[in-house]
Amino acid sequence: MTTRRVRARRGEGAMLREELLRAADDLLAESGTEDALTIRAVAARAGVSTPAVYMHFADKEALVEAVCMRVWGELQRIFSQSREGDPFLALGGCARAYMRFALDHPVQYRVLMMRPSAAQAVPPAAAAEAFGYMVDAVEACMRTGVFEGDATEIALGLWSALHGSVALVLAQPSLPWPEHEALIDRAVRVAGFGTVLYSRLPGELPPSEDLAAHADAFGAALTTRPERDQPSP
Repeated sequence: MTTRRVRARRGEGAMLREELLRAADDLLAESGTEDALTIRAVAARAGVSTPAVYMHFADKEALVEAVCMRVWGELQRIFSQSREGDPFLALGGCARAYMRFALDHPVQYRVLMMRPSAAQAVPPAAAAEAFGYMVDAVEACMRTGVFEGDATEIALGLWSALHGSVALVLAQPSLPWPEHEALIDRAVRVAGFGTVLYSRLPGELPPSEDLAAHADAFGAALTTRPERDQPSP
């Protein structure tokens, strides 16, 4: 049951906009689909008239993208805080945060990153800022020598790997996926260690038996190092 909200006084527009976004966020969480975010439904949940909603959002599309960008801002804050410690581990922390964000907010992630749209769902400036965090993390890894190559290309490859994993889980949930933390761990490690090895691979790979032996030796060398030195992105 909703109650009619008292008309906002001059200067309270920002407060009303925040209330509308909270109402839309609640509807999204309850329904699991953006179809529930109609202007009328959000107005009823917030206790205002539909014209009051249109004063802050031009249409449903603008409302949907605004409520989804709230969680994108949360992801950017996590990225900005994940810069401490060993660069390779810090990059792994960013990657894990990204996948958890997508799997914890599937509807918002689909809207922002997976649906066709006439306009970019994530504003170019916001996307560039998030990508910039990843490039910075890659460049820090390059300074330690763990990555070699072009930082932008490496960052795009890593982001593509993470997005591809998440997108497939969201698009095909009936496949026999492991629980989320196991899925995240595997995807991040494959992307991270794969990137470490990629620039060091020869043009022609050895037969699979030789490759397996080299991989076994590499794994054994890592496990015999002191635990504090073991890379675990």
